[in-house]
Amino acid sequence: MSDAPARSHGRKSLTASLKPRSLMEGPQRLAHAWTAQVITLLPGAFPGVLGESLTGKALKDGIWQLEAVDLRAFGEGRHRNVDDTPAGGGAGMVLRADVMGRAIDHARASAPARAPLVYLSPRGAPFTQSRARALAVEPGITLICGRFEGLDQRVIDHYGIEEISLGDFVLTGGELAAMALIDATVRLLPGVLGNAASAEEESFSGGLLEHPQYTRPHEWRGHTLPPVLLSGHHGEIEKWRRSEAEALTRSRRPDLWRAYRGDEKNEKKE
Repeated sequence: MSDAPARSHGRKSLTASLKPRSLMEGPQRLAHAWTAQVITLLPGAFPGVLGESLTGKALKDGIWQLEAVDLRAFGEGRHRNVDDTPAGGGAGMVLRADVMGRAIDHARASAPARAPLVYLSPRGAPFTQSRARALAVEPGITLICGRFEGLDQRVIDHYGIEEISLGDFVLTGGELAAMALIDATVRLLPGVLGNAASAEEESFSGGLLEHPQYTRPHEWRGHTLPPVLLSGHHGEIEKWRRSEAEALTRSRRPDLWRAYRGDEKNEKKE
């Protein structure tokens, strides 16, 4: 099979191949770039939205790099089978341990040292802003995108894989979840956001949902800007924003509000 025409992604290119390869492959690995490896049956889904906007610009600028590892390339037999029926019976199919093991070994051979190995799973721990911040200070991450009924448990046990969930719902595969996790992490890397203060003031960063945001025009369809925002009194503006953030968190996310109040009480004791 001959290679298809290359597609440009900034200073890197993508070509089709039967061999497992980096989706965002360049002449060499960028030494200091945060690296996201994604083991997936849908390598063509990447970079997707990650190639747009701020994450896309950061990708082109070499702040981070993306490698998609095609799980099918490690499949069994002539048809490159990656799954089989559940042991003990049941509906659906399960990703095979031997196939996934080969893909993981291939990916980890070139992964940055200390990069976490994560399986995107609805039974995993909830993904949070604090986890995104922790991942942003790692050298990168290797993500496993599940399909069908999931992954053979022996793989998870053998590699000590961390399981992460985006919420209490089920997707057809882990690719969308992988993109969301990567986006949430990459935007925290130095140099990605134009204003570093943005990451410090947004939702969850201080344990609260973000306060309402407004901009021009001053009046729109009978709605005017809150007068305090026009006062020029930064202390009062900050006080108003904190009050609004607390009210929103208390009404919409009681769980976050309880945690916030608990942290606040602990700080006062200290």
